[in-house]
Amino acid sequence: MDSLSALLTDIDFSADVFFSGSMCGLKPFEAEMAGLLHFLKAGSMTLVTDQGHEIHLNQASVIFIPSGSHHRIQVKEPEDAELVCANIAFQPRHKAALVDHLPKFIVVPVDQDPRVSEAARWIFEEAFDEVFGRKIVIDRLCDIFMVQILRHVIENGTVEMGLFAASSHPRLAPLMKQLQESPQMEWTVDSMAEATAMSRSKFAALFKDSVGQAPMEYVTDLRLAMAQGLLEKNRPVGLVANEVGYENASSLSRVFKKRFGVTPKQWLKKYTDNTKP
Repeated sequence: MDSLSALLTDIDFSADVFFSGSMCGLKPFEAEMAGLLHFLKAGSMTLVTDQGHEIHLNQASVIFIPSGSHHRIQVKEPEDAELVCANIAFQPRHKAALVDHLPKFIVVPVDQDPRVSEAARWIFEEAFDEVFGRKIVIDRLCDIFMVQILRHVIENGTVEMGLFAASSHPRLAPLMKQLQESPQMEWTVDSMAEATAMSRSKFAALFKDSVGQAPMEYVTDLRLAMAQGLLEKNRPVGLVANEVGYENASSLSRVFKKRFGVTPKQWLKKYTDNTKP
């Protein structure tokens, strides 16, 4: 079984379509313990998130808000937008395993990923088809939709499959949170195994199988990503080294060069040259 299939095996979703038709003006949305799925079939609209993002859409698109966080859809007069909207419900215990690791919102134009749009279209078509077995079919279509959404964000590099898989395991999930928040700590395989209440060998095998990397390789990648962010802010290499868990600039430079083929200063120069207008 592949990693994505294993992740979704025990996670159930169901859809409840609550709006279909033309929309005009300003409409707020929020759902507790559920995601929100909008399918813009025609027209134009603006999605405004609670973080202040404004996404203008003027073509058929699938909009998925995994956490159901507060957002608004604005359609300016005299225009209107043809929309279908649904709640995507899931069990509370699945939130930390999956939903919390998705972006706050996912917008997929129909012509960008036909698989995602077709899955969404099937859900809505079935919702208005009064036939026997309707709920079961919608629930199964929700499973398909989630697979297509996850394929989309993984293939586009929006999220890491390894993080999904590890975060779905009750022993690994708390550790993954600690590693992402504090990669600079003096982590060892032994200390990580202790944090998961597992033996060193069992932990190392489970981590590699779930994440696709050995534990210390994963920590190194987290530290280097943190170092790159600090270097972009023109922080001295020595200070960056200390902040990401290395003794001095030489230690960071050695690991940095092994991973990227250049020193931190060389990488920063290349980054600066590439971002110049």
